Parts: sequence; C-alpha cells; structure tokens
Amino acid sequence: MRPNRLKQQWLAGAVTLNGWLHIPSTWSAEIMAHAGWDSVTVDMQHGLHSMETAIQMLQAVSTTATVPLARVNWNEPGAVMRLLDGGAYGIICPMIEDRAACEAFVRACRYPPQGYRSLGPTRARLYAGDDYAEHANDEILTIAMVETPHAIAQVDAIASVPTLDAIFVGSGDLRLFLQSETPDDVEARLDAALDAVLAACQRHNRVAGIFTTQAAQAQRMIARGFRFITISTDSTLLHDAARDVVSALR
Repeated sequence: MRPNRLKQQWLAGAVTLNGWLHIPSTWSAEIMAHAGWDSVTVDMQHGLHSMETAIQMLQAVSTTATVPLARVNWNEPGAVMRLLDGGAYGIICPMIEDRAACEAFVRACRYPPQGYRSLGPTRARLYAGDDYAEHANDEILTIAMVETPHAIAQVDAIASVPTLDAIFVGSGDLRLFLQSETPDDVEARLDAALDAVLAACQRHNRVAGIFTTQAAQAQRMIARGFRFITISTDSTLLHDAARDVVSALR
C-alpha cells in the first residue's frame, strides 16, 4: 500500500501544513495540491462540494505527493466510508463531544477487528495499491475535532480512544461557543482550552492540530506545540489576494 506521508511525518515529530478546500473545483484543488502543503482537506461540512465533485477533487490532488484528506459534514459512518473508498487518506470529523462519539467515528474508519468499516475500496485500491485492505488500518488517519467547551472538558477521554491519530481544534466554533456562554475573558478561556488539548495529546501520544487564519497565528500555534496546522481556506486566500490587487490598483 502507498505509505501515508503525513503519518510518516507525524511519527518523525514534524510539523505539517494542511490546505483547506471549499471551492468545488478540480482545478483549484490541483493548484492547492501543487502549492507545497503536506496535505489538503476536501471540506464536506462547509465547502460547496457534492460527493461526486469531492471524489474528483481527491483525484486531482492525487496527481501530486500531497496527502488527500476529507472532512465529513457530521459523524455519520456512511459518509466516512464513502470518502475513504474514494481515496481519502484520512478523515477529519467535526463536533466530537465525548469518548463514545470518538469511538464511533474511529471504528467507521477501520476494518474489523478494529472497527466496522465495510469492505469495498473502489478507488482507494487503485490509488493506494491492491493490498489496500490489508494495510488501511495502519495507514488511514483519524482526526477528531473538538469545538465546544463540553468537548474540551472531555478531551482526555477523547484522546484515549485507541487508534485515534490526532485531535484538531476548531478554533472558530470554540470561540463562538465561549462567547455565547459569556463574553468575558474569552481569550483567556480559549488559551486554557488549547493548553488542555495539548496536554491530552501529549499524555496519549496524539498529534495536536488547529485551524488558523493567518501565518503569524499559525507560527504562534506551532510554538505552543501544535503540529497539524491549517491556514485559512482556498476561497479566503483567493478572496484576499483578489481584493488586495484591486485595492492596490484603485
């Protein structure tokens, strides 16, 4: 089976950069994959893709050495399995709130005896190799998102789930939830939440990841110990670059 380069980098202790794909286009996916990211994620939650388009985007990414990932729109086994069969080399699952939800997610990504994934790697076998089914449990990455105060309170239990690879902080939603509870000391409470995630990942040997909006913020998160770093999205990068050019010419 084709080795998962992202997993190899994590095992070596490297920091990895992840691109984020909202635009439903094979061309923009291919451009992003050629930009130098270690991985790119087809976002089925807030991106504008259909399942068919998402799989075509995975094909475009696969023309490069960039690792193709996907974020499902919810913790639903059927969507997880279909994206894996389509060639995603890892799944990011949003809104994991507790250990039981994380177990259900991780088991959907694993063939028996580790899980209950159904056998039928239609495109994955072509991309990864004929021995995909024999080695997928060792190569496919499982990444659980924690995005609420409740999830942060449960993060140690979430991180303890066997065969989970990483915990990814949805910083936008987490900030929104914290603000909805009370607008006071949001930054301090967010910092405490990030510390809790980093501590849980260290205890259970998981990779800590986070969504950031700017390179400077990403650098601060790397300094804190996060190793799976997403910076902005394809649509935001395009919007900002276009706006800057127009503004400069005006």
